[in-house]
Amino acid sequence: MTTTTVTTRPRLALTLGDPSGVGPELAMKLLASEENREQAEIYLLASQAEVDFYSAEVGVEIPTSTEPEPGKVTLVGSRLADQPVERGVASVAGGSRVLQDLLDCLELFKQGKVDSIMFLPLNKSALHDAGMHEEDELRWFAKELGYDGVTSELNFVPGLTTSRVTSHCAIKEVAERISARSVLDAIRLLHEVVNANGVEKPRLAVCALNPHAGESGQFGREEIDHIAPGVRLAQAEGIDASGPFPSDTVFIAARDGEYDGVVTMYHDQGQIAMKLMGFDQGVTVQGGLPVPIATPAHGTAYGIVGQNKAHLGPSQRAFGIAVALGRRTQENRALAVL
Repeated sequence: MTTTTVTTRPRLALTLGDPSGVGPELAMKLLASEENREQAEIYLLASQAEVDFYSAEVGVEIPTSTEPEPGKVTLVGSRLADQPVERGVASVAGGSRVLQDLLDCLELFKQGKVDSIMFLPLNKSALHDAGMHEEDELRWFAKELGYDGVTSELNFVPGLTTSRVTSHCAIKEVAERISARSVLDAIRLLHEVVNANGVEKPRLAVCALNPHAGESGQFGREEIDHIAPGVRLAQAEGIDASGPFPSDTVFIAARDGEYDGVVTMYHDQGQIAMKLMGFDQGVTVQGGLPVPIATPAHGTAYGIVGQNKAHLGPSQRAFGIAVALGRRTQENRALAVL
């Protein structure tokens, strides 16, 4: 069997996120690092005028080029670059810029010009005002890619990853969206991603939905009828999954290293714990899509825009994950041509 070695740097498409928020500041701080520029060929969806303005505001210098050059950021422009956008507030203009830039990133991936995508913080209200009808950007990405497979937002802090059975929906809808199949799908996806990140046999815990894991049906039957059967289906496939466990204790065990990943039933069940354990390093990956997409797991921070106070930690970690996932894309593409 022929082995192909990938020697080129992964190619990363990077957006400023919502220009009304701290995304442009974070982008400049990321790109000012020579080490970051050496890790990947970075394609920035921004104009030179925008780079000049935001880098001066942050107090850094960003070497740029219109074609890939070692040590420089490649500017690919943005169709809505240099448009007036009020800073520090959610707006249609900001949401429109985000959607257009992400559409162009997806097109770059489809054309084989980039290997992964990273976007800086966006605002869902602005996206909906600008015309996004899906409940979140993950479903929007899937629609734009024509992808109908299993997807889930994955959240990372050092040493632990979570997936969700349900995500951006009302609490009253959560129970009806849980089935043995949806639990199995979330377990499978988490297993694949944690394994791809270097854990040979991931140890996964699965959260219950109800208090005390339902108390043998006293507080609901979701654990009996759906969650436990989903866990057993995963175990039958050789996945090291266990549960359902009460969510108020399972994250203590995960924090202490007993598990590599936790499957949660709904958004805040996992997000509260993850942000308490590592808000300054939290990353979200749009799991299951054909294209790797990563972003810092925090919002636009409108209240500190223009003050040079945005903490780089989550964005730096998201960058590292996007680069690693891009390298895996390159490897998969190389294997596909053998």
